[in-house]
Order: sequence, then C-alpha cells, then structure tokens
Amino acid sequence: AHLPFRVRRERLRCDKAQIRAKPTDTPRTARRPTGGGRSVLSALLSPVLGRFSVVKRCDHRGTKRAVAVKHVNKKLMRRDRVTQELNLLQRLQHPHIVTLIDTYETPSSYALVLEMADQGRLLDYIVSWGNLTEEKVACYLRNVLEALHYLHNCRIAHLDIKPENLLVSHTASGQPIVKLTDFGDAVQLNSAHYVHPLLGSPEFASPELVLGEPVSLTSDLWSLGVVTYVLLSGASPFLDESAEETCLNICRLDFSFPRDYFQGVSQAARDFVCLLLKTDPGRRPPAGLCLQEPWLQAGQGDGRTVGALGGSAECGGGGR
Repeated sequence: AHLPFRVRRERLRCDKAQIRAKPTDTPRTARRPTGGGRSVLSALLSPVLGRFSVVKRCDHRGTKRAVAVKHVNKKLMRRDRVTQELNLLQRLQHPHIVTLIDTYETPSSYALVLEMADQGRLLDYIVSWGNLTEEKVACYLRNVLEALHYLHNCRIAHLDIKPENLLVSHTASGQPIVKLTDFGDAVQLNSAHYVHPLLGSPEFASPELVLGEPVSLTSDLWSLGVVTYVLLSGASPFLDESAEETCLNICRLDFSFPRDYFQGVSQAARDFVCLLLKTDPGRRPPAGLCLQEPWLQAGQGDGRTVGALGGSAECGGGGR
C-alpha cells in the first residue's frame, strides 16, 4: 500500500544542500562539566549526515512556500515505522509542533513534506544572537512544555527530546517561537508496559529507557531536564567518554552544578533541573504542572546572562 498522501514531485524544487539530518549518533554537545567540558557550539554547528533520513529545504512551486522535505531511506527504515510517524503527525495541530503538509514516495525514499522552521535549530539560533539570559531559557522551555502538554494529553510520548529536535520560527511580529519536530520515535502509550529501544547516543535518554524498562510520558520530562541543563550551562550533565559511561552516569544520577558553568544561574533554575531529573518516573511532574512553576512564568527572569551559548532575541508563542 502507498502512503496515504501523494504529491507530484515536480511541485517541489529542492536545494541540494541538506538542512538537517537524523544522525547516526546524537552529535556530542559538551563533555560533562566534571571532565573539563568543552563548548557546546562546534559539534552542533557542524554538518550532520543522516543514518535514516535527510531533510532538505524546498520551495513549493504552486504556493511559493518554503517547506522542509524529510526523505527516509527505504533500505534503512521499514514502511510501517514511517507510517507510524505519519499517522501521529496527521493527528497533531499545535503552534509548537512542526506541521505535516503532505507526503510522497520516490523509488528510494519515503518523503514527508513539513512546515519550514525559518530560523533553524534552537541552539544555532541562540548562538547567532549573542548573550543568553535565564528569562529567555525559561521562555523557550515554556514553548516546549506547551507542546509536551498537548502531546501527553493525547497519550503520545515523543521519546526523542533533544536540542536537535527543537526548531525556531519567527512570528509575524518577529518574535521567535520554538517548535518540536522529528516524531520518528514517538509512540501512543495505550499500555503501561511499552519498552522503547535505545537508539544512538543515550545523552538525553531517561534511566528507564537506558535500562530497558517501560517508558512513560514523563520520560520526555527527564529529557527536557537534560536540555534545560545544556541551555543554562553550555555543558551536558551525563555525557562521558563512552555510551556505557554515559548510561552509568544517568542511572546513578551522577551530575552536579559546577561553579564555572553555573556562575550567575539562579537557585530556582537549578531546582527546576532537579525537579525533572528524578530517577523514578512517577516523581517527575507532568508537563502541565511544570508550566505552573514560578521560574517558568513570564517575566520572572532577572536578565542575567547564563551558559556559554548566547542570545538576545525576544521570545514569543504560547500554546493552546
């Protein structure tokens, strides 16, 4: 059977250069602070070659609209896996989730035509703006939590929350909003006993995923806790020399807030990280409760510069 939707390929004119790809392994952000971490910037700004897919910027000839086309290699990904992602995307409509526009097939790939996030990946966007403040970190995180709150109300777990899957678009007024993308690992949790395979780097994976135990909706909140740490410090809390050592750090909850990386970061921000990084999934708050945390409320930040990333852009958005 064909995918549910088809478009004529000639309606799309694509650039040769890829704009994003699903990596064989998650690009290394920064080493653990306790290991003399390095900048988060270089690896995330370098080109990423895809194992399963490559995403290209295309122009839709009919509407003149820029779109992103995700080509999934048929030799590397079964049709049912792609159809699962497609079926989920078709059901979703939220301002902080990248929209599926259409689909088609080529002899070698399945293609998903997606909304174009005109400002690219979140970390790239932050780097381009200079100094990053704690208030803006909270603003970006609110956008992601709005998306997760919506997904989790639908009993959908994303299971691949990481910086590479957070994109930025500008509103009509020029304010950035963060959008969640890449639902290749997402799953409808109709059972309490779904075990998800650990693919690629475990850097942002929850302890239950690492241990091969059933995942839950709050598995996404653990991953967001790791993302929060990265945004605040420019370093990764659990990443180590090997996947095995990284997994051990995750399962032992072996992380800290070194002064060199968290100079100027408020205690409220650190407490929010600790709130999410709980080994027991049942002790992590759901996305809706996270949105009520005072640190995440608009205007609560004091404007202090944080981390090693940078940023002076305002933040827009607001979910439904």
